[in-house]
Amino acid sequence: MYVSVAVMDTGIFRHMDFDTRIAGFADFVGRKKYLYDDNGHGTHVAGIIAGSGKGSNGKYRGIAPDTFLVSVKVLDKSGNGKIENVVEAAGWIIENKSAMNIRVVNISFGTRAKMENGLAIETGEDDYALIMAVEKMWDSGIVVVAAAGNNGPGNTSVTAPGISKKIITVGAFDDKNFFSGRGPTRECIVKPEVVVTGSNIIACNNHQGRYSSKSGTSMAAPVVSGAVARLIKNNPDITPKEVKIWMKSCCKKINVPSEKQGWGVLDIRKFVTG
Repeated sequence: MYVSVAVMDTGIFRHMDFDTRIAGFADFVGRKKYLYDDNGHGTHVAGIIAGSGKGSNGKYRGIAPDTFLVSVKVLDKSGNGKIENVVEAAGWIIENKSAMNIRVVNISFGTRAKMENGLAIETGEDDYALIMAVEKMWDSGIVVVAAAGNNGPGNTSVTAPGISKKIITVGAFDDKNFFSGRGPTRECIVKPEVVVTGSNIIACNNHQGRYSSKSGTSMAAPVVSGAVARLIKNNPDITPKEVKIWMKSCCKKINVPSEKQGWGVLDIRKFVTG
């Protein structure tokens, strides 16, 4: 059985590392029918999840190199997007999840909350629409993984949709050049749930056979998405709630504030063999 991860991002370039494993593409920005990535971010994220390493003789492989990818373009060439397009895209994913066996969605972006004295003080109607959209995907049986954002280190700096209490939000623990968003949320929910490495991650770019290095929680989230895809392949009947429970048991606390690490660093080897 194959597992697909839907990557909501800037699109995807047909890099050799994806072989024939791009199972679908939907463009909610330019409404084009052919594969493209006019930014490169989405291709990099997809490479972290499922790159085969073919262009690097296996050196730069993704976390789940046999996983299929469904690229859902919701961000433009500058990396910006409209919440209404993301909401529409979430509906498309739900409609096509069975046909493409979409079991995981990766979201490596977030909105900027209104800040006052380093604290998020307002969640707008658009943010609520975004959160409702990702929670509908979760309720449909899809594991949703979102980046915590790089708006820290202040408390309540996790971006939407990562503030959703249902989905899995990922932070980075080795952020020397950026600040990983941290909780708790306004509803006092622990966020992020887990942290993984997010600095200097090398993966595919939008040139054939080439790679680039990027840092941020945008890179940490697909590490977890790839791990979830591997877990689901080994346990096809597992539910999103069960994935979350098992993930919590596979984390180890590190020496950083609890509001930054949530459950701790994910032990990927233990998690994928569960």
